[in-house]
Amino acid sequence: MSDLRTIKIDGVEHDVPAEYTLMQACEEFGNAEIPRFCYHERLSVAGNCRMCLVEWEGAPKPQASCALQVKDLRPNRDGSPAHIKTNSPLVKKAREGVMEFLLINHPLDCPICDQGGECDLQDQAMAYGRDFSRFEENKRAVDDKHMGPLVNTIMTRCIQCTRCVRFITEVAGVQEIGLVNRGEDAEITTYLEQSLTSELSGNVIDLCPVGALTSKPYAFNARPWELDKVESVDVMDAVGSNIRVDSRRDAVLRILPVVNDDVNEEWISDKTRFVWDGLTRQRLDRPFVRENGKLRQAGWDEALALAAEKLKGDPGRIAAIAGDLCDAESMFALKELMGSLGVQNIDCRQDGSLVGTGSRESYLFNTTIAGIDRADAILLVGANPRLEAPIINARIRKRWLEGGLDVGMIGEVADLTYDYDHAGETAADLVNFSRASTGFAAALKDAENPMIVVGQGALVGEEGLALLSALGNLMSGPNFAREDWNPFNVLHTAAARVGGLDMGFVPGEGGKSASGILDAAERGDMDTVYLLGADEFDASRLKNSFVIYQGHHGDAGAHVADIILPGCAYTEKDGLYVNTEGRVQMGMRAVPPKGMAKEDWAIIRALSAAVDRVLPFDTQSELRDQLVEKHPTFGALGYAPGAVASTAFDVSTLGKDGALSSETLRSPVADFYMTNPIARASNVMAECSALLDGPTLAEAAE
Repeated sequence: MSDLRTIKIDGVEHDVPAEYTLMQACEEFGNAEIPRFCYHERLSVAGNCRMCLVEWEGAPKPQASCALQVKDLRPNRDGSPAHIKTNSPLVKKAREGVMEFLLINHPLDCPICDQGGECDLQDQAMAYGRDFSRFEENKRAVDDKHMGPLVNTIMTRCIQCTRCVRFITEVAGVQEIGLVNRGEDAEITTYLEQSLTSELSGNVIDLCPVGALTSKPYAFNARPWELDKVESVDVMDAVGSNIRVDSRRDAVLRILPVVNDDVNEEWISDKTRFVWDGLTRQRLDRPFVRENGKLRQAGWDEALALAAEKLKGDPGRIAAIAGDLCDAESMFALKELMGSLGVQNIDCRQDGSLVGTGSRESYLFNTTIAGIDRADAILLVGANPRLEAPIINARIRKRWLEGGLDVGMIGEVADLTYDYDHAGETAADLVNFSRASTGFAAALKDAENPMIVVGQGALVGEEGLALLSALGNLMSGPNFAREDWNPFNVLHTAAARVGGLDMGFVPGEGGKSASGILDAAERGDMDTVYLLGADEFDASRLKNSFVIYQGHHGDAGAHVADIILPGCAYTEKDGLYVNTEGRVQMGMRAVPPKGMAKEDWAIIRALSAAVDRVLPFDTQSELRDQLVEKHPTFGALGYAPGAVASTAFDVSTLGKDGALSSETLRSPVADFYMTNPIARASNVMAECSALLDGPTLAEAAE
């Protein structure tokens, strides 16, 4: 239990934990509102804006409440507790003075500033400032800085709160923004005026309390009061970050994070934040049918009738593959349709992975994302979390900065923003690592809460199963198998993958996996292949099959399709998604579908009627009822199963014995900005991708 100290806040005594700051004490116990600019709950304390001043009765001057802890307060000479005032005349005068200083050089840009309506400086100037200024000198001007294609800078507005500096240094882990000079000459700048290289750089836009750092793609598009706001779930990776989609009429204009301490805290990746312009480009907005080698527009009835005709053939020569962005309802509907047709060749693992047919714990991130905060040793196997899940990588870095965490890596060397012990590059190196008794190997085996994180790049094919078997042997020690801690974690990269595995969207008895389907199609042994938003493979292998593509973007699958059925992107439909830790979350519709596009489950329901296999639901609600009835895990919204009893998860059942690969384990994500059809359609993501090889001389000199 925390050491409690008695202090008086605005005349009322409270027992407050000694490690609390005065700001925390006043807000939590005194119900006082303390203004601030530089302070942020997830960043280190800077204490440089002085807006949070309070009066400590008897002290010679007001105190910065963000930087002074309760334990630093001494009692009064008569033994009575220290008295903190948050609304005294001295406090009012001090805050007015601080605000006057902040506005001395701040430009009158409010009518043209994108921060207008959401500006902390505006709000606090109204609440705590004076209605006049005594400053009659010329305002200073500061040159704008080049921070890349995502962050727009108007540095004359900057109040030097240093939130951006602390975020980039502490959370993102790339020291690319700093404060230079002193006094009136102080300014925020990037080193050598190059683009920010962090996958989390867009979060500085949310952190900036004024309009100095704003969103470059969103610039001058809208005012916040014009936008419709819907909370939803991100599908750019398998983390399931909570987001807010802001739209006007039928267009998404920006995406912002929603606080969820168990998943993404209050950060989102740049791909999540800026991919929205790809939602309107290269869209499939009407059905198409290929005729004489060329696609032509068609009506829904014609397209569905032709698709139904192709699905009435030999079930052994028909297959379905679900893509990475699918919602659970559409995959369930397609699985039920294929089951009614007797088709066993179905798979949601388009990357060739064979993982997911065992217990649920064999393919989840079992320690949960929040569980990283408890870990004291983490082994990464074939994973690059900085590219595959930047939010999880930031969580690992946060735990690493606290101290007491050892990190090891088996796989391709990468800059993960924290130090790690490189224990090998291939799956075969696991054998030597398991036998080692020194260095990180010893730290992992002796750790109280060890974690093993396996990336998707290490789990492809039979060699992936052999690697899992080797990891099962490694985790057979007493510290790994505990009732309150399951150290085994799979880091998925596809938002749809865990949901598909949970409902069994894998080959049935005698059925072919995704790799087998593509092999058979290449040989001409597969008559019809149904692609539900599947694009992340060599689509040219399907040229000898009839391809039905249901999706929302004209990407790889649509290029080889004989029939195109236009579906909805994730912002245009309600849907369930299951993240890498097994947490079921609800995505919500923010804008209407494009053109003649329909919701994916509804397309499959209509198709079932065309093939005389009518699915037993007419609404999405009825579909969900059946989904939850057959797979109860989908009914536990917002719940991550976490560690299970060791008796329920036997590590010896992981994978199967086989030869370990001697090839370097590589992340499946080569280009962070180009991992799905929406991202590949985005101009902003294309610009970011072009900068991966380094900025040009012209950009560096802007």
